[in-house]
Amino acid sequence: MFDVLAYLEIASIIIFRYILIAGIAFLFFYILLFKKNIKNKIQERKANKKDFFREFGHSVMSSAVFALTSFTILFTPLAEYTLVYKDIGAYPIWYFFLSIFLALVIHDTYFYWMHRTLHHKKLYKTMHLVHHKSVNPSPWAAYSFHFTEAITESMIAPIIFFILPIHPIAFMIFTLISLMINVYGHLGFEIMPKWFRHTPLFEVINTSVHHNLHHSKFNGNYGLYFRFWDRIMKTEMPNYVEEYDRIQEQRFGNAQEKLKPSRLEHI
Repeated sequence: MFDVLAYLEIASIIIFRYILIAGIAFLFFYILLFKKNIKNKIQERKANKKDFFREFGHSVMSSAVFALTSFTILFTPLAEYTLVYKDIGAYPIWYFFLSIFLALVIHDTYFYWMHRTLHHKKLYKTMHLVHHKSVNPSPWAAYSFHFTEAITESMIAPIIFFILPIHPIAFMIFTLISLMINVYGHLGFEIMPKWFRHTPLFEVINTSVHHNLHHSKFNGNYGLYFRFWDRIMKTEMPNYVEEYDRIQEQRFGNAQEKLKPSRLEHI
């Protein structure tokens, strides 16, 4: 029997979390501190209210789909086939945190290949075009997907549940981190500190500029959290680092030092 109350509880949490995180980002960068952060803005063009309402509407729908997928796995007989464990002591505490990181790695891999597939000409217009209507995305675009893409996006939940031992709280933390990174990727502003450019993390982690280029150019930069797959498969836009440095120079008023090529650049 379908437990309506349990589903509504999950959906409410996901929708509330989306509104809270995307809303705070929107409030600070698009309303309260827009002028103060104008140098951080990646694109000169401006989104409008119509874009924001479209993104919000699709994101709420996507949240409902995400909730249904998780509900179907965790609140039906399928639950006994998952590797979800409820006893926090069943695994060492260090594994609790490791499982969150592993979930991010698994999700990044799944997302990269799913995302590239959705850019195939036979799928793009029917599934992925809705998301790319946000040429200049805002935080509200984090979950702005067509219904069919929302289903595809939500499949990461059963993948993780069936292949990775994970505690429900660890999974919730994973989804929270995922949403926060997603909002950052669609922020429309670069907020990474100046020193980040000169660390090994820059070679590994995506930035808001990285994903914003994907929205403005439509192809390339398919990764979600990491640059790894884009660099391995040579789908990272060749002007990404140059564009990132341009934005940082725009923010801080002095040119970024040119770094020596990293070993990853030879992959």
